[in-house]
Amino acid sequence: MGFNIAKTDKKRVVIIGGGFGGLKLANKLKGSNFQVVLIDKNNFHQFPPLLYQVASSGLEPGSIIFPFRKIFQKQKDFYFRMAEVKAVIAERNLIETSIGELSYDYLVIASGTITNFFGNKTIEEKALPMKTIQEALELRNTLLSNFEKATISTDPEEKQALMNVVIVGGGATGVEVSGVLAEMKRFVMPKDYPDLKQSDMNIYLIEGSPRLLGVMSTEASENAEKFLKEMGVNIILNKRVTDYQ
Repeated sequence: MGFNIAKTDKKRVVIIGGGFGGLKLANKLKGSNFQVVLIDKNNFHQFPPLLYQVASSGLEPGSIIFPFRKIFQKQKDFYFRMAEVKAVIAERNLIETSIGELSYDYLVIASGTITNFFGNKTIEEKALPMKTIQEALELRNTLLSNFEKATISTDPEEKQALMNVVIVGGGATGVEVSGVLAEMKRFVMPKDYPDLKQSDMNIYLIEGSPRLLGVMSTEASENAEKFLKEMGVNIILNKRVTDYQ
């Protein structure tokens, strides 16, 4: 295998990652005097702000996926390659990937973020993060599977555990997930799961700081807290999760 990209007189810009940063740069280089190579482990861009809608069955994955080749199909001197980068050899202007080596004149690393578990290995092994389409689908499947199990459970304690949802982190994603789960409880559950009581589903949002949406304005924080409480979300502030059993 290999990249199969001809070397030209143009300087080559290699962009690792097709998220917002990589996509924006690749678009900005349209019509420039560079050869652009975009590398991503998927052949599509996913729209992270709507992952929570996929996780809650509000949207299908295809609604927030955009193929790179379609986005850039009219862009000259642009190449997309689906691969995972293994190493950067800076002294040789070279990257090693799952499909071979590629030289570059300029390298941009826009590979995004990973979930921070703050060193807690137990939570890292058991909790469900939500950074990718695959993780959002896993969260959705787990929620629906738990509801199915709850409908046939005869053990009250087990049934309650299956219907308790705990979200850790009161940032934008935590607030969005809490809100959409509250909507699911109010509008989806009565229709799809008539055997379950709405009141049995408890949604907890735990935040270690004194308020939700800490990076936003106080007004936004207060409005989000008020809205979620009205939707029936149990908000726990000034508390940090220390372990999971």
